[in-house]
Amino acid sequence: MNIEETIKIMLKGAAEHTDVKEIEEKLKEIEKENRPIRIKLGLDPSAPDIHLGHAVVLRKIRQLQDLGNEAIIIIGDFTGMIGDPTGKSKTRKQLSREQVEANAKTYQEQIFKIIDKNKTTVRFNSEWLGEMNFRDVIELCAKCTVARILERDDFKNRFENKQSISVHEFFYPLMQAYDSVAIKADIELGGTDQVFNVLMGRNIQKDYGQSPQITLFMPLLEGIDGVEKMSKSLGNYIGVNEDADTMYTKVMKIPDNMIIKYYELCTDVHPDEIAKIKQRFLNGENPRDIKMELAKEITTLYHSKEEAEKAEENFKTAFQKQEAPENAKEITIERNVDNLGNSLLDGIMTTGEYKSKGELRRLFEQGAVKINGERITDIKTIIKLESGTILQVGKGKFYKLV
Repeated sequence: MNIEETIKIMLKGAAEHTDVKEIEEKLKEIEKENRPIRIKLGLDPSAPDIHLGHAVVLRKIRQLQDLGNEAIIIIGDFTGMIGDPTGKSKTRKQLSREQVEANAKTYQEQIFKIIDKNKTTVRFNSEWLGEMNFRDVIELCAKCTVARILERDDFKNRFENKQSISVHEFFYPLMQAYDSVAIKADIELGGTDQVFNVLMGRNIQKDYGQSPQITLFMPLLEGIDGVEKMSKSLGNYIGVNEDADTMYTKVMKIPDNMIIKYYELCTDVHPDEIAKIKQRFLNGENPRDIKMELAKEITTLYHSKEEAEKAEENFKTAFQKQEAPENAKEITIERNVDNLGNSLLDGIMTTGEYKSKGELRRLFEQGAVKINGERITDIKTIIKLESGTILQVGKGKFYKLV
């Protein structure tokens, strides 16, 4: 193990982490035992649709796997049936066994697009939590005070606002912490919203006579708007299952001030190379060119190199040359209707890319829509449309009418 290189890769993009001196000592201890680092990541199986924001910690795991280490992914099937109320004002709805299993299967299909399956063990925490008797539960609960549990922000806020907290919710951070004991974790990764739970794992390991795990917290990733946390509900996300063209185009929408953060959190580019990219900014290089390299880098991670190159060419065609790409999305509309303009709006809405017809009407009024290259500002003036007609909305969205 090259400890210096491991730490450099480990801390790339991290928001918070265990003291570097302690990390060094932990890695030396593992090296003496001549074994790989056991990396723990717990996944809540209630939301299996992964986007780049979720993938931040998975990319970090892959980087450490590429150095020869192993990941232990814990699907929280047992904790998932209890429900973690993190960031919520009330108890999260409990999941059925069938829901947990279905979500866990979907999760596994997606995570192996990012991490190395051959260096990963998937465990379900029902393996050990489901086997505990009540004496075991009491012993675990005795290792933490109520005051400590109430330090967690969501519990603290609900307690102060006199909102209900079920007793079983207090078990969640303890159960998640016990996962670290069960697998003898060397390091646990999490987002900055999981600090309490992950640190609890360190404390519980000490109580059970184990060497405490290193902790590594990755920052929350802003979406393509550069403001809000990446979220499917906000529409500012980049899904790992999206096609190459969509992924490339969405990356190109991020603000210039987010380029380096995306390099750090969404790619496997080495920290030394990222330092060179920062210097290119300082030297006055056009951010657009650096962003195109980023878009290609990210797209290649989830698709083939050829697909990423094709997506880049399609982007250049659509956005730089303002020509319709060959694979423009088709929209089917009804031609034999009284109001052809309204039929067109109905067709555009089927893409799911616009919130309302009102939004589309405003785009027409603002001169942002062209039909076969002609700017249209009033849908009432549309009296004839043929199959093959090219519709352009904004700078780079092209559709072919059928």
